[in-house]
Amino acid sequence: MNIRKVMPSDIGSFVKLYSLSYRGLEEYAYTQKKDIELYFRWLLKRDPEGFIIVESDEPIAFMACDTNWFSVIEGEDVGEIHELFVHPDYRGRGIGRTLVEKAVDYAEERNRRIMGLWVGVKNFSAKEFYRKMGFTERASLGKWTRMIKILKD
Repeated sequence: MNIRKVMPSDIGSFVKLYSLSYRGLEEYAYTQKKDIELYFRWLLKRDPEGFIIVESDEPIAFMACDTNWFSVIEGEDVGEIHELFVHPDYRGRGIGRTLVEKAVDYAEERNRRIMGLWVGVKNFSAKEFYRKMGFTERASLGKWTRMIKILKD
């Protein structure tokens, strides 16, 4: 398994794996190819150092951690996980855990005090995963739940 920074040429793999990973959770996802491509470009611009891909024989996971994100709720710059998805055939193998740990390490390197993310209110498996990683629910807004992890006081 190889973990590396995302490059612009990874856009096709991102679109394909994003669509596959969000099957059954479309209410929380972009569903049009053009929108997914725009989202990829936005993530790459936000914090290219925090946008990573996991590959085996093929791309199997993406994670976008943005340490340039100002959270209105927390009132400060945070390490924000905008995106994390793992190919359905590779889930349960610790890949997501490894990516969250990398995001936390990256946020700490950038002196962020808080890790944050938004997750679908009804995405119970993701919420449980993040709870196991030390995140707590902070607020809900519409179909989204805010979760945070305090990195340092």
